[in-house]
Amino acid sequence: MEPVKVIPCLDMKDGRVVKGVNFVDLRDAGDPVENATFYDAEGADEIAMLDIAATVEGRKTRLEWAKAVASAVKAPVVVGGGISSLEGIQALLDVGVSKVSMNSAAVARPELVREAAEEFGSARVIVAIDGRRNAAMPSGFEVVVSGGQKGTGIDCGEWARQCEALGAGEVLPTSMDGDGTLAGYDIPFTKTITDAVALPVIASGGAGTLEHFYDVVEQAHVAAVLAASVFHFRTFRIREVKEYLASRGLAVNL
Repeated sequence: MEPVKVIPCLDMKDGRVVKGVNFVDLRDAGDPVENATFYDAEGADEIAMLDIAATVEGRKTRLEWAKAVASAVKAPVVVGGGISSLEGIQALLDVGVSKVSMNSAAVARPELVREAAEEFGSARVIVAIDGRRNAAMPSGFEVVVSGGQKGTGIDCGEWARQCEALGAGEVLPTSMDGDGTLAGYDIPFTKTITDAVALPVIASGGAGTLEHFYDVVEQAHVAAVLAASVFHFRTFRIREVKEYLASRGLAVNL
């Protein structure tokens, strides 16, 4: 089994790291470069950086934020938010970003996933899937876009399968119902995605205890666990999470 990755996530707005609950009620969580260098030293396997306001504000990801973080750390940096063109992806890769994560733009034009995979390689292309419960969907979960503000009528499991067919290298599902709640990863939602694809899946949204990290790996078979609040507010250190997972028998990079 490949080692489980532990990934802190910097949600960005107005040049600062922020964290909310269910995508709203944002609190300041510090400077992005300071956070990133701290997590890098702690042994983060990757660092995710999501420009949460880019799509809503109708603009591209702010390159200067990405460049500042990517140039300050050794860990691979994943950037998402407002990525809607091959030119935009190229610009991020040019400033040192390792992978890009696309969400709303991929839903709006799925061919972007195929074009990006062909141009830059599947390993650099992650599709983020924000989902919420909707009993009308075959899987019980509906894809939402624009920072969780708009429903799409698209089933999460079906969309994940489509992304895999288009050439995505990884899938990053975030549960709107679980985001920032510290109540645990939404395992039924996450498992909907892992059951749908053979790709590595990154669990996101809701981690609050060490057991939550283990439970989602064990029950939903994810390749990585992403979290924000528990790291930003120092509930847990990254090494603490890794040591706990190792103590439960999971492979990690210590």
